[in-house]
Amino acid sequence: MVGLDQLKACNWLELGGGQVHLPASKSRAVRAMVSQTVSAPKREKDPKKRVVITGMGLVSVFGSGIDTFYDKLLEGESGISLIDRFGYIDGKNDRRLDDCWRYCLVAGKRALEDASLCSKVESLVQKGYKKMSPFFIPYSITNTGSALLAIDTGLMGPNYSISTACATANCCFYLAANHIRRGEADIMVAWGTEAAVIPTAGGDPRSDGLGVSTCIAKSLEDAGVSPEEDYVAGLISDSQVNYVNAHATSTLAGDLAEVNAIKKVVKNTSEIKMNGTKSMIGHGLGAAGALEAIATIKAINTGWLHPTINQDNIEPDVTIDTVPNVKKQHEVNVGISNSFGFGGHNSAVVSLPSQPN
Repeated sequence: MVGLDQLKACNWLELGGGQVHLPASKSRAVRAMVSQTVSAPKREKDPKKRVVITGMGLVSVFGSGIDTFYDKLLEGESGISLIDRFGYIDGKNDRRLDDCWRYCLVAGKRALEDASLCSKVESLVQKGYKKMSPFFIPYSITNTGSALLAIDTGLMGPNYSISTACATANCCFYLAANHIRRGEADIMVAWGTEAAVIPTAGGDPRSDGLGVSTCIAKSLEDAGVSPEEDYVAGLISDSQVNYVNAHATSTLAGDLAEVNAIKKVVKNTSEIKMNGTKSMIGHGLGAAGALEAIATIKAINTGWLHPTINQDNIEPDVTIDTVPNVKKQHEVNVGISNSFGFGGHNSAVVSLPSQPN
C-alpha cells in the first residue's frame, strides 16, 4: 500500500465575492486570495503524527474489487449503464437498509479487510425490501452508515458524518487524519457513500476558480509541497506536483474553472498530467472523492494513469495533458485529487509516496 506523509482536504465555502474558510467564525467572511509564493513547511517526521493509508475499499459500477476497479479504468472501459443493485450484507440488515448504507458497509468492510484489520466477510445475495420497518427513523440519521459498521466490527472512537456535497469524502479524509495527528485515534475508517438516484440541479462556479485555487494552494502548503520553487530553479524534483485527478464533471463552466484554478496555483503545467475518473464511472456525488482518491493512490502505486475517455474537440484553454482516451505511464511524485460540491464546497487531497522515517 502507498503511504502519505501528509493528507489535506481543505474546505472552502464561496459566498458571493468572498469565501469563508471552515470552520472559521460563522459571522466573519474572509476574502480569499491566492498567495503568490507558497512557503512549504517541513514534512512531518514524527511517526506518531504521520498519516498513512493501510487499506482501501469501494463499491462502484465495476464491482467492489480495488484492482478490478483500476484495471477497468486503465482499459478505458465505460461503466455507464442502466442502474443496477448489488449486496454484501446479511439478510437481516439488508431488509432494513437504504442502498446508501449498503454501499457504505461494503466499502468500509473492504477497506478493513485490505488493511488486515477485520476477518474476511462473506458476500451474501441481496434481498429486496419487504415492508416499512421500525428501523426507518434510526436508519435515516446521517451517520447511520458509520454507526452500523462500528457495531458490526466493534470499532470505537470518533463516529460522525459530514455533508459537503461532492466534496464530502475528501473532507472526511482530512478530519480522520487530524484525529490521528492529535492522538485521538490510532486507526480511522473514512469514506463517502451515495445512492442518490434522483434528479439534481445547481448554479455555475466562479469562472476564475478562485475558491478552488485557494483550496489547492492551502492543501499543498499543509503537505509541505511548494508548487513553484522547483520550477524556478529549473529542476524536476520528487516534491513537484505532476498529477491531478480532476473533479471534471464534464460541464463546460466547471471544467474550465478547474483548469484555471490549477494554472493559478502552478504557473508551469508542462509536467502535469490530469485525468477524469468520472468519464468512465459517472458522478458519485458524496462518494466521488473516495473513488477518485483510490484512483489517485493506484496511479502512485502502479505508475499508470487511466485515460479520460470520450474526449473530442478539447477547449483551447485546456493546455494540460488530460490523458485523452488512452492510458499513459507516468511516475507520480505528488498527486492532487479534487472534489467540488454544490454551493461552493471545494476540497483537495494531496497524496505522496511514503518515505522512510
